[in-house]
Amino acid sequence: MEFYNAFGISIGTNVKMRGVNIGSVKDIKLRLNTVIILIDIKSTDILIPKNSIIEATQTGLLKDTTIDITPLEILDTNEIFYIDHFSSHCYKSRVLCNYHHLYGERGINYDDLIRATTRISQRFDDPRFFNLFYLLVQRLNNVSNIMLNFTYDVNKITFLIASYLDQYVTENF
Repeated sequence: MEFYNAFGISIGTNVKMRGVNIGSVKDIKLRLNTVIILIDIKSTDILIPKNSIIEATQTGLLKDTTIDITPLEILDTNEIFYIDHFSSHCYKSRVLCNYHHLYGERGINYDDLIRATTRISQRFDDPRFFNLFYLLVQRLNNVSNIMLNFTYDVNKITFLIASYLDQYVTENF
């Protein structure tokens, strides 16, 4: 797998597909512009579609990093039944073969969450924001009072119309 950053991945990091642990990171090679991650899959029966999303995500309170593989297509069992990961014909199939690679990206990350929370708290700390928020609440309060009075007036008018209609119906019929 190829990432532009290791995102906390180390040797032994778990690799999961659809939430099930299928292997671990065996080796990490730093290149000029990328990081190459070699993973060891537990079984040759595990087939990873080429059309998959690879994400390095941080989970838990200790920011444990895992590599999550999310297949984007459903493979036909008849098509993949006879695939040998190590044969030269495997490269024509829709599954990953031995020494084939995909590009990974960053998934859920606590550092991004902390950064976003800090930005939000800084915006709430701005007095201009509070003044605008106060004006908004004040205007919404005025609008709700106007709507309340309007609803009360409509209710009175409806009651008057209903009573006049009732009186008209009883007198004429």
